[in-house]
Amino acid sequence: MAKGLQGFSWTMLLLFCAIQELGAWAVHAAVEGPGLGQPGDPALLASGRVKRGWVWNQFFVVEEYTGTEPLYVGKIHSDSDEGDGSIKYTISGEGAGTIFLIDEITGDIHATERLDREQKTFYTLRAQARDRQTDQLLEPESEFIIKVQDINDSEPRFLEGPYIGSVAELSPVGTSVMQVMASDADDPTYGSSARVVYSVLEGEQHFTVDSKTGVIRTAVADLDRETQDRYEVVIRATDMAGQLGGLSGSTTVTIVVTDVNDNPPRFSQKMYQFSIVETAPVGTAIGRVKAEDSDVGENTDMTYQVKDEEGVEMFKVTTDSNTQEAVITVQKPLDYESKKVHTVVVEALNKFVDPRFMDLGTFRDQTIVRVSVLDVDEPPEFRPASNLMEVQEDAHVGSVVGVVTALDPDTANHPVRYAIDRSTDAERIFDIDANTGAIVTGKVLDRETAGWHNITVLAMEEDNHLQVSRASLRIRILDVNDNPPELATPYEAAVCEDAKPGQLIQTISVVDRDEPQSGHRFYFTLAPEAANNHYFSLLDIKDNTAAVHTQKVGFNRQEQDVYLLPILVVDSGPPALSSTGTLTIRVCGCDSNGAIQSCNSTAYIVSATLSPGALIALLVCILILVVLVLLILTLKRHHKSHLTSEDDEDMRDNVIKYNDEGGGEQDTEAYDMSALRSLYDFSEIKGGDGGGGPGEGGLGGNLASELHALPQWVQSSDLDFSVFRDYICRKVEQADEDLSVPPYDSFQTYAFEGSDSPVPSLSSINTWSSGSEQDFSYLGGWGPRFRQLAALYAGRRGEEDSEES
Repeated sequence: MAKGLQGFSWTMLLLFCAIQELGAWAVHAAVEGPGLGQPGDPALLASGRVKRGWVWNQFFVVEEYTGTEPLYVGKIHSDSDEGDGSIKYTISGEGAGTIFLIDEITGDIHATERLDREQKTFYTLRAQARDRQTDQLLEPESEFIIKVQDINDSEPRFLEGPYIGSVAELSPVGTSVMQVMASDADDPTYGSSARVVYSVLEGEQHFTVDSKTGVIRTAVADLDRETQDRYEVVIRATDMAGQLGGLSGSTTVTIVVTDVNDNPPRFSQKMYQFSIVETAPVGTAIGRVKAEDSDVGENTDMTYQVKDEEGVEMFKVTTDSNTQEAVITVQKPLDYESKKVHTVVVEALNKFVDPRFMDLGTFRDQTIVRVSVLDVDEPPEFRPASNLMEVQEDAHVGSVVGVVTALDPDTANHPVRYAIDRSTDAERIFDIDANTGAIVTGKVLDRETAGWHNITVLAMEEDNHLQVSRASLRIRILDVNDNPPELATPYEAAVCEDAKPGQLIQTISVVDRDEPQSGHRFYFTLAPEAANNHYFSLLDIKDNTAAVHTQKVGFNRQEQDVYLLPILVVDSGPPALSSTGTLTIRVCGCDSNGAIQSCNSTAYIVSATLSPGALIALLVCILILVVLVLLILTLKRHHKSHLTSEDDEDMRDNVIKYNDEGGGEQDTEAYDMSALRSLYDFSEIKGGDGGGGPGEGGLGGNLASELHALPQWVQSSDLDFSVFRDYICRKVEQADEDLSVPPYDSFQTYAFEGSDSPVPSLSSINTWSSGSEQDFSYLGGWGPRFRQLAALYAGRRGEEDSEES
């Protein structure tokens, strides 16, 4: 059928082209002259001559030609062609020589290839007419167009797919869902090849489509998302305005049915049961329940609430935003002994309700939740909960402060024992009776030391000490009048010598460590020992202060510069306590304006200008300075006595060490041997407890000779250190035998050159010569330290002279 229609179309098109060409030739034959002119041509009207030129009409070629022979397109002809073949026709441009061929003699143009208007709608070419012999242009080159004639060879296509639309459930009939649009590649200006109409192939039971616009609409009003949430609708587009022979294309449109809140929440059970122990703290979750909703999204958002009064008081319901569950928690402490089972009515309702669907029914549901309370062994409970007790500070040890009571809340009602947490009462000021809970004083109380005591009382089951309860107890110590009033400070006052009677000298106040509930009230009067006082008077001002005034005209510092005024202070009790304080009044010289100039007591003058703390600091500084001065004087005196003892020191106590050969006396270093002699007296050795005489080999016998022998060396080849060795050994033996002295042993190193030194000593003291020509008498002028040395050398020199003579 399609092939027959296609052949019919080709036949009609060829016939149409032939008719057009015949008409063109008829027009050409009707015009006189060798050229083709246009109507109204001035040249034609004026002279009757026709301008020569090309002769052709509009060229058309039908697309999709499938014949075996080249398709005749048209003919180009010049009016100068006489038919003798002297003119050569050629074409150039788009497709010339490939798609389009021309007969050089006749000018006939044929299409050799199958053309597609959807790819190219027309071709632009240029025609030439040349003399075959000379190849000269006989006509100017002219441009012509070959149009591709359209046929209905392209079906409509949906280019914007896939299509997905949505519509709310329960939408009324005719609700617009979406629009689809098909495109046809055929020529919309030629025939009906591009005129498209739409229809529904599948899904026409629920949706319709507008045949011209492609708008899809609902066909029913009972679309239910909970029943079916999406539909696949097939839409067809047909060209040729839907006439027979038109081409068509189709697409599938997915239509999603969106949710509306048309379903109420529903509990899957009418009763839920949970259990929880009675000791569960407030805020503990008991369980979860959930109402199901067939809707989706925010239409399933729930809110839960407790409907019965008992449940509102004991329990709390919150909504888990993630799971939309009702979380039931404890809002008030549970007690198995009071109530074992609680019944709670929980209601669920949608958070967002669409008023359009209120006629469908109520959008809420209720269920019953039974909560069973489980019994546990609980610690004792203190009753009542008051934690304040009071006791007088003068209460005797063992006095009852108060009684605490605790009971076992369990049905077993075990006996309770009491104790005090000693970490809160480390000094054991209070005790408690383990059976009765009576709190008694364990020590003497003193409110002025500690006015409040905070202790922790423990209550535990007798047979299970792990079940312990704690209660904080505050004990207030009530004040009793056990402290007498005292003057606020050691008052000191000053009075001018020319003071007049009735002049105010000092206002005094008192302090009292007690704190009576009715407040302090103090009374002032002069002490009995001041009954004969005629110089000053005391006035009680009635506001817990008193004023001291003068009673006589003028005072004399020379006669008496200080007055001591005893003042008796009594509190209001009970019992009334009193104390006596002394007011020191100093007589001072004043100027004409009454300003104090000087007083006999320096301390008072300073205190008049300095605070007590500054005055104490000043006195401490003065005392330190005095101690430092005394210490310096003592050190100087000790130093002088030490220098005096050094003047009489035996020169043998110093051993001179010469480390070099020159420099004289300034380069010597003395080794003080006084450390070896400080604990003992040479008189003991000289006295000779063990004989000590010259005949007994004691040190006292040959001391005189040793004094002369120490400063010089023995003229022998072997050096003799026996004197030092014997002396040190004796001192060591004495120290070892005396157990009452500390170990004052001292080890001294005495350097010497040695006996085999090849270099002789250059010292004037140690010489190997038999005599010395030096005169050491000048040593006597060097002071007392060198007199003994001079005497030693002078004696030695005399002995040498006598030997020589």
